[in-house]
Amino acid sequence: MSKNKNCAAARMLYLAMGTVSMLFAGVIYAWSILKMPLAQEFGWGASQLTLNFTLTMCFFCLGGFIGSLAVKKINHSVVIILSGIVAGLGFVFTSLLSGSIFVLYITYAVAAGLGIGIAYNVIISSVNAWFPDKRGLSSGCLLMGFGISTLLFGNIFDVLFSMPEIGWRKAYVLFGIVIAVVLIASGIIIKRPAKDTVLPQPKKNTSAKEESFEKKDYSTLEMIKRFSFWRAFVCLIFLCAVGNSVISFAKDLAVSVGASAALSTTLVGILSVCNGLGRIITGAVFDRFGRRITMIGSNIVTIAAAGITLLAVLVHSLPICIVGLCLTGISYGSSPTVSSAFIAAFYGQKYFATNYSVMNFHLTIGSFMATACSSLLTSSGSYIAPFVLLLSLACAALILNFSIRRP
Repeated sequence: MSKNKNCAAARMLYLAMGTVSMLFAGVIYAWSILKMPLAQEFGWGASQLTLNFTLTMCFFCLGGFIGSLAVKKINHSVVIILSGIVAGLGFVFTSLLSGSIFVLYITYAVAAGLGIGIAYNVIISSVNAWFPDKRGLSSGCLLMGFGISTLLFGNIFDVLFSMPEIGWRKAYVLFGIVIAVVLIASGIIIKRPAKDTVLPQPKKNTSAKEESFEKKDYSTLEMIKRFSFWRAFVCLIFLCAVGNSVISFAKDLAVSVGASAALSTTLVGILSVCNGLGRIITGAVFDRFGRRITMIGSNIVTIAAAGITLLAVLVHSLPICIVGLCLTGISYGSSPTVSSAFIAAFYGQKYFATNYSVMNFHLTIGSFMATACSSLLTSSGSYIAPFVLLLSLACAALILNFSIRRP
């Protein structure tokens, strides 16, 4: 009994520490706020700053892949600690910018993006290993922290930027130190279950029809040979394109339909809250109803998000835009939880870290849609064209979604 209690306490400690870590790591999604002082001081345009977000997503995904390989050779604690140092230095070096946009790409996108990506993958795979019975909920809690980061730190950065005695440079240095400390602490505290650890196993799902296929552990090479993987991969590219694009210009979008500057900043935070809620709700739905209902439901929410936001732009309605932004946050928050749960359900736990990091490369391609939508916005002078494209992609994803049935 005492051993079971210790195991339960350890599970909750690691989940709590992992969620705190993800809260700090998720600051990369606050780019729509973090970029403001850089645009003002250096005069960089929207396309240049959007490209930085795209590159950050690319190196974030690459970091996840590197992390999954590193833990096979190095202790996971060492990998997390090193990732914290790299991410922290990325923010500190960004504070030293003197006007070159390419230096920003190296310090923020490459260093911070890579460090956070490594930590993201290793922490999630380490904590989820303790929750075979509640994998969806565990992923949801961790990713909720990652999603709501923008609300907390976006507003903090906004205040720090406006304080003459601090400003954006000292704010970047301060956060670089804090994120390094938090991730180093995570590396020290979070452990992986020993081979002889007895953990609660998932109960048979009686709330939904079970998918009939043989359960097995697929290596990464075996996984990428499966047509089901590529259908899910393309489906997730289309779905995350909606969230990535809206996040990159959420503040400006709100202003375009009548929001004040202060309200637009608040709406970016609300989008972040919905992002976090989407992650934990999706995890709970997956545990309750299974993979298929969760993925299709997430897809329908994404279609609604793109369609309602397009309507808001067409009729110039702030209330409708708020609804669209909330749905966008929920739908975008569901994507990483769906990705994590899908990989575990279809391809097993043995190679989960590497398989999940490969699946996360859908974020890299999806992030380029933010750049494409920014170009469409610039060329057309309206948000209509970008949202028509995003709505079309979400509908195409639903067709792919219905075709995914077995590994």
